[in-house]
Amino acid sequence: MTLSLIHVQPATGTVAALTATGGVAVGGYVHHAWRGLGACATQGLATNPWYPEGIRQALEQGLDARRALQETIERDSGASRRQCLAMDADGRAAVHSGSDNLAVVAAELRPTAAAAGNMLADERVVERLLRTFLTQTCTNPDAAWGQAATPRYRDGYEARLAESLIESLEAALQAGGDARGTRSAALRIESFDAAPIDLRVDWADDPAGALRALLQRIREPAFAAFLASLPTH
Repeated sequence: MTLSLIHVQPATGTVAALTATGGVAVGGYVHHAWRGLGACATQGLATNPWYPEGIRQALEQGLDARRALQETIERDSGASRRQCLAMDADGRAAVHSGSDNLAVVAAELRPTAAAAGNMLADERVVERLLRTFLTQTCTNPDAAWGQAATPRYRDGYEARLAESLIESLEAALQAGGDARGTRSAALRIESFDAAPIDLRVDWADDPAGALRALLQRIREPAFAAFLASLPTH
C-alpha cells in the first residue's frame, strides 16, 4: 500500500505532497512537489520512479495534469501495475489506477487537493485523508468535499501546512491505513516565500508520530531562524 495527498495553491504557487506506506523509505520514490508548477505521487503495486520526470516535463511544456499523466502512462508497458496522482499549477488533478493494483484501491480528486491509495485496509482511508485536510485548511470544507466546490483556504493556512498534512495522515491511519501496517512517511512543501520543507521517516513503528517529532524540531527557534535566513530562489 501507499497513500498519498497532493495540494497546489494556484494563487501563490505553493505546492505540497504527503505520502505513507507499509514499506521502507517512501520519501525516496513517491512524492514530488514543484512550486509554481504542480505535484505528483507515483505509487502502486510496482512504483515507476521515472513517472515524475515525464510529468514535470509535460507540465513545463504547458500540458494540464490529465494530458501530462496520460502521455506518461502511454510510454509505460507496465502501467497496469502503477497508480499515479498528478496536479498542475491551476490545481487540476488527474489519477491513474492500473487494474493490477491490489485492493482496496481508491482516489478522491478535488480542485487544488487530491488523494489516492492502494492496498488500503479500508475504503474510508483516502476519504478521511482528504476530508481532514480540507477541514484543517479551508473555510468551506463541506462544499469542497460534497459539491466539489473550489476550496477557499484560510488566510495564513500555509504557515501550518505541514501540521495540517500530518494531522490528515494521522486521521487516515486511524481509519486503517495500509493493510500491512504503515512503516514510512514523508512530506514536502515548496513555496516562493520560504525554503522547502522536506521531512522523511524511512522506517518506524509510528511514522506519523515520528514525522510530527521531526516537524517539532524544525519549528524550534534556532532551526526556524536558520530556515528563515535561506534564499527562496
